[in-house]
Amino acid sequence: MTGRLASIERRVVACRRCPRLVAWREAAARHPPRRFQGQPYWGRPLPGFGDPAAKILLVGLAPAAHGGNRTGRMFTGDASGDFLFRALFDVGLANQPVSSAAGDGLVLSGAFVSAAARCAPPDNRPTPEEFERCRPFLVEELASLPSLRCVVALGGLAFAQSLRALEAEGGSIPRPRPRFGHGAETRIAGRVLIGSYHPSQQNTFTGRLTPAMLRAVFRRARDVAGA
Repeated sequence: MTGRLASIERRVVACRRCPRLVAWREAAARHPPRRFQGQPYWGRPLPGFGDPAAKILLVGLAPAAHGGNRTGRMFTGDASGDFLFRALFDVGLANQPVSSAAGDGLVLSGAFVSAAARCAPPDNRPTPEEFERCRPFLVEELASLPSLRCVVALGGLAFAQSLRALEAEGGSIPRPRPRFGHGAETRIAGRVLIGSYHPSQQNTFTGRLTPAMLRAVFRRARDVAGA
């Protein structure tokens, strides 16, 4: 981890800017479902993780209450993460197909994983004010990945927040403003933003997002990034 990314990580983990999210993430840690009772919970905001030389940044919505909020790593310990990391492994961006816990040996190559909000939110939905308070962390990560060429936004909310972060970093957003769609692309200040359906069970169990569809997005990201 570079000095700039390490600094962001420390400040993310210590953040208490959003009282509603602080209360929710800590309550989830104190009162886990039966299947996780007795397990230690992270219960704090989650920093991004991955390759500091990444050409591809993946942006999710927010940690899951009993996934990342439990394990301390984005998309780790839940079904969405199982689907995501299998696809990253299949296209050569991860060294293993599972992400079960911090310290499990997972290494990303050419990719960095982050989110628009860093705390598990009630109903999986941060408020606009919570997104705004969290956005500076994502903007800093964009600026701290010197090789970054492509951003993959997982879901419509992540796509909208990625646009705002790229704009806050100084990028000029096309008009009309780009709309989210699976595989939708837009170029902003020399980077390409690609939309993808989120690997939630709501999408993967219904077939709205298949493994082949997610692999195709990641292969496209790898191609446009030159990774």
